[in-house]
Amino acid sequence: MADGLTARPDPRITPARPDLAADHLEGVVAAERYAAPRWRRVAATLAPVTARPDAEAPMTTQLLLGERFAVYEAAGGWVWGQAEADGYVGYAPEACFGPDAPAPTHRVVALQALVYPEPDLKTRPCAAAPYGAAVAAEAAEGAWIALADGGHVPRPHLAPLAASADDWVAEAARFLGAPYLWGGRSAAGIDCSGLIQVARQAAGLPCPRDSDMQAAAPGRDAPRLRRGDLVFWRGHVGVMLSPTRLLHANAFHMAVVAEPFAEAAARIEATGGGAVTARRRWPARPLSKPAPTALVSLP
Repeated sequence: MADGLTARPDPRITPARPDLAADHLEGVVAAERYAAPRWRRVAATLAPVTARPDAEAPMTTQLLLGERFAVYEAAGGWVWGQAEADGYVGYAPEACFGPDAPAPTHRVVALQALVYPEPDLKTRPCAAAPYGAAVAAEAAEGAWIALADGGHVPRPHLAPLAASADDWVAEAARFLGAPYLWGGRSAAGIDCSGLIQVARQAAGLPCPRDSDMQAAAPGRDAPRLRRGDLVFWRGHVGVMLSPTRLLHANAFHMAVVAEPFAEAAARIEATGGGAVTARRRWPARPLSKPAPTALVSLP
C-alpha cells in the first residue's frame, strides 16, 4: 500500500530539474537550487517549446503571441520555464520573449490577424498574430484597432479578452484544412490535442495540453457519441461534429479533417494506432488548469 507520500512529478507540468526547480516546489521535489519566476510575455508570432535547449529538438508545444511564461532560467539564448495557460514546461528561444507589460486587452479571433503599419489595407502587413493570441489595444480608429506596441489590426479580427466563443466545437471546425504539425497550436500547423485545446480556450474553457491529460480530465464516459464528445486513441484525440463524424488533426492526412468516425477508427486500428481507448463527454463548466505542482500518484 502506498504511504501517501510516494509520488512522481509529471515533468511536462512540473518545473523541476535535478539542478533547478521553481521556488514553490521547495520541500516537494529535490533540486540543487530553487528560483522565483520572472514573468515574460511572448513577443513573437509563435514560440516553439522543446524538452531541451536545442534548435533541432522536437517541438513539444507552442506559445502564442502574448501568452505569459514563467522563466526560471535564461542561458545560452534559451529560457526554461512554465506556460501560464496550461502549465507546460520546457525550453524556448529567449529572442521570442519581451517584457510582461503591457497587459493584453484583446485576443485574436481570426485564424490569422495581419498587423499593418498604418490603418490602411493597401499598406504591406508588418506582422501576423495567430488565433488566440493576446494583444494590448491602445485605441480604436474606425475599422481598425491600434496596438500599444505599434501596428494596426482590422477591428473584426479582435475581441475583448473577456469575450468568449459560444461554441467550442464550431471554433475547432474553423481549422479544417490547417496543416498537421507535431506540437503546433495555430492555423499554420496544429496537432490533435492542440486543436482541442485552442478551441476550448477560445470558449473560456481551460484545457490540458496533451491527449493523455485531456483523457484524464473531469468528465464521463460517452458510449453513445454525440456532438462535442471526445474520442481517444493511444496518443490521439478527436472531437465529434455529429454522432457519426469526427474532426481531428491527424498525421494520415497531415491536416485537420472531418470524416466518418467509423472509417477513421478502422484506419487508425489497421495502421497500428490501436482501438479507441476512451469516449469522453466533458462538463459544460470550465475544466481546471493543471496545477504547476501537479503530481501523478504511483500505484
